[in-house]
Amino acid sequence: MTPIEMMIWSMAVGTVGAVVLSGLANAVTLRRLDALQGAAYHLTAMVFVFLLSGLARAVAPGIEAKYLLIAQVLIGPLCAAIGNYWISDWLHAAQRDRFMTQSLFVAAVCTPVLGFLCLLLPQGQQLPAAAVLCTANIVLVQWLGVRAYMLGDKLALGVAIGGLLMVPAAVGLYAIAIGVVGIGPGLQAVFGLCTAFSAVVIGRALWQRTLIEVRTRSDRSGESQFDPVTRLLKGSTLIQKLIKAQRRRRRTRREGAVLAVLVFDTAIVVAQAGQTGLNQMYVQIANRIQRQVGAVNVVGRYYEGCFVTLVETLHSSSWMRTLGLRVASNLRQPIDVVALNGEVLRVKADIGVGVVHVRSDDANVDTLLHNAERMAQAARSMRSRAAILDPVTGEPTPIEHANLGPRHVSIRKPHSTPGQRSVRPQRA
Repeated sequence: MTPIEMMIWSMAVGTVGAVVLSGLANAVTLRRLDALQGAAYHLTAMVFVFLLSGLARAVAPGIEAKYLLIAQVLIGPLCAAIGNYWISDWLHAAQRDRFMTQSLFVAAVCTPVLGFLCLLLPQGQQLPAAAVLCTANIVLVQWLGVRAYMLGDKLALGVAIGGLLMVPAAVGLYAIAIGVVGIGPGLQAVFGLCTAFSAVVIGRALWQRTLIEVRTRSDRSGESQFDPVTRLLKGSTLIQKLIKAQRRRRRTRREGAVLAVLVFDTAIVVAQAGQTGLNQMYVQIANRIQRQVGAVNVVGRYYEGCFVTLVETLHSSSWMRTLGLRVASNLRQPIDVVALNGEVLRVKADIGVGVVHVRSDDANVDTLLHNAERMAQAARSMRSRAAILDPVTGEPTPIEHANLGPRHVSIRKPHSTPGQRSVRPQRA
């Protein structure tokens, strides 16, 4: 095996190995059996390429020829059987077509049996017989992929294309293993590319199907964790996060803060830009809050017009004032939305920001949320639009007047850009 040939097939094996690792990652993160089955198939395919391309003999030159021949004869039918079993589940053949189910079942059972029978043939005929068996199985799977695609399974086209690329890859690998004369580096590069692209195409189809099924099952069971408009955590999930954070706080004895942002007079935005425009405003508000508090802190949409964020740890109490003023100032800056007639409107949201200091001994999440909402309501009548609970009086106080320690930054007043219509929700 020349260095160029070793490079070609090492790259092909590496590509298939990357697909194997991707499948294992999907199986672990998404907890899907079909992803694990797909990874097992690609693992056997990687071994198939390793044995038939000549890499096995190059890596382990001391291996006995008879044992290598046995492995080369059996690996193709074994890979085909595992692939048939996986493809049958992946295509949902039992729910779609009886002929497809029976064909894949018979092929999955017969190919390994026929592979062992190939070992009974004369030594010079074993690999050619295994090549015919394996190629016939690939053609069958390719045809069934086309059949499933015609029955409405769009992702099955990936299996059909992968099978089409797999035919020259398998034929070329068997030809190399048999020792057919005239297969130089150029042809081997073509076979290697077909091998790599086949694994990538089939692996991508597997990944797409897994994601679709996970999303479908989550929606059907009502277990979606995210708000459909802002893609933030929704109310129930947000509360669970807060409860877990409070449990950690009891262990770490650290202090934090809960911020609530209320959006008022949204009917004016709906009248000007429709519900779609209001949703655009919500999305931009959610993004601005997340940028201000950082990706490490939990942000969620508690309910319509109410956003809640948890700052789990504070390096100083005075940081609450800085953060509250920054959030309020940023959210009061103009937001561009598209009106019903396609015109771009500049909206200034009517907001209030409530901040609650969470101490190490606080545990009642309902009380924290109630106080944060109460502060946000009170902040609507304050100049800065940010309020915090006074620890002495128990009443809302403008956060800029709260005694929280030295100030960190100054807040600049937002400025507007001329040339666009402005819609500013007014308080009733």
